[in-house]
Amino acid sequence: MPHDSPGSPKSGTPLLEMRGISKTFPGVRALNDVRLSVYPGEVHSLMGENGAGKSTLMKILSGAYQADAGGEILIDGKTVTIDGPLAARSLGVAVIYQELSLAPNLSVAENVYAGRELRRGRLVDRAGMERGCTDVLKRLGATFKPHTLVGDLSIAERQLVEIARAVHANARILVMDEPTTPLSSRETDRLFELVRQLRAEGIAIIYISHRMAEIYELSDRVSVLRDGAYVGTLMRDELSAESLVRMMVGRDISGFYKKEHAPYDPGNVVLSVRDIADDNRVRGCSLDLHAGEVLGIAGLVGAGRTELARLIFGAEERTRGEVSMHGKPLKLRTPRDAIDAGLVYLTEDRKGQGLFLDMSVRDNINITVAGRDAKAGVMDIARGNSRAKDAIAALTIRVPNMRVNVGALSGGNQQKVLLSRLLETKPEVLILDEPTRGVDIGAKSEIYRIINDLARSGVGVIVISSELPEVIGVADRVLVMREGEIAGELGGHSGKPISQEGIIELATGSRAALDQAA
Repeated sequence: MPHDSPGSPKSGTPLLEMRGISKTFPGVRALNDVRLSVYPGEVHSLMGENGAGKSTLMKILSGAYQADAGGEILIDGKTVTIDGPLAARSLGVAVIYQELSLAPNLSVAENVYAGRELRRGRLVDRAGMERGCTDVLKRLGATFKPHTLVGDLSIAERQLVEIARAVHANARILVMDEPTTPLSSRETDRLFELVRQLRAEGIAIIYISHRMAEIYELSDRVSVLRDGAYVGTLMRDELSAESLVRMMVGRDISGFYKKEHAPYDPGNVVLSVRDIADDNRVRGCSLDLHAGEVLGIAGLVGAGRTELARLIFGAEERTRGEVSMHGKPLKLRTPRDAIDAGLVYLTEDRKGQGLFLDMSVRDNINITVAGRDAKAGVMDIARGNSRAKDAIAALTIRVPNMRVNVGALSGGNQQKVLLSRLLETKPEVLILDEPTRGVDIGAKSEIYRIINDLARSGVGVIVISSELPEVIGVADRVLVMREGEIAGELGGHSGKPISQEGIIELATGSRAALDQAA
């Protein structure tokens, strides 16, 4: 059971206490009497569904938002005023957001010293800054140099620059918001080593993630918010999926990843792919998808899963191969040709390639099919409103009204808006690339329900996911990719059960690798 108030694995005064924190926006109570305490040398995870108030609470801590009157923030037991980002920084608070805030055209050293530049007279002392950040980069295990341009670094290396900037500024409270979302498995392991190192150095870390495995591995304690209110805090030895899910969503999601697998009896082949390739990341892949089937595609990062999906959809040019629906070859010059044929694709990058963030929910839902409603070139506003209203209800999109910009929604609701747009085209084949990336548990369960409902209605669904429990739970059959090729099949009529061990073995091509992973 959660504690009614935070308990600590350590003795003494918390480094950070937030008491009675509330925040009201016009018409919305985002936070209501929330509390949080974090101790030095502790990884304190903050969990909750998208829209639960986590980001709002952290923006108050960082000085980006001002809390309503009546709340209190204490550092080292003393009440402090955080009236802006500079005040937060001066108190030792640093936040590493999911979208990194670095300047790619500047060097590592210039980014580390951003806002605190060294000067020699009127000139910026770049050489002095490069010398000044050498020790912290070495301490964090960086392999790049202080003079390296940030734009030349990988995502993981840029994240390390963010951490270096915080450590160099003597941050004592470090907030990490979904830090592993863009990282590979190896990069994630390295990040975890850094988190443990910083914890051992006495830094208090507030860690925000939707990934249960990360929470189990890193957390000393976990606090949960729901609907803008504090629910409770669990100690490390109290953590379980059941307790966390119940606290986050207010109900028990039994069998979260468990699909009711009927005997495998798929319909006719609706999509056929033969020897498709781009002679780069995809090297001659073939597959069949049946009506009413959920086909999972798994594999390690870089195996070619997304590239295969984009080739099938016509978003990238293939050098050879054929895509057919109902036995008839498709001429896919553009993604529009695929959509017209009944084949749609949900991108893994919903913000960069999927949604129009500065447009309304209504317009995002309608944009692909709006031409159907037009009469003499004039949009049918009433029909568009009705379609958006029905989609919002069908997919339980949490939104104050259909006119709000999509960019203002949580990740899970953004994903459902994008999915609703695709479903309005009435597809026969739906390709979902990382459909639950960056969304909370409640939204995940709803997306799984949508996938099952589509399959029951006869739609053929391909699900690409890096989360093995997700692939195993939703798919009737799984294809595993390795180095641009399909390495094998599990489930269906293959005679091989769908299992994490089976996927790892096919993905790595090595039984020794499987034994090591176990």
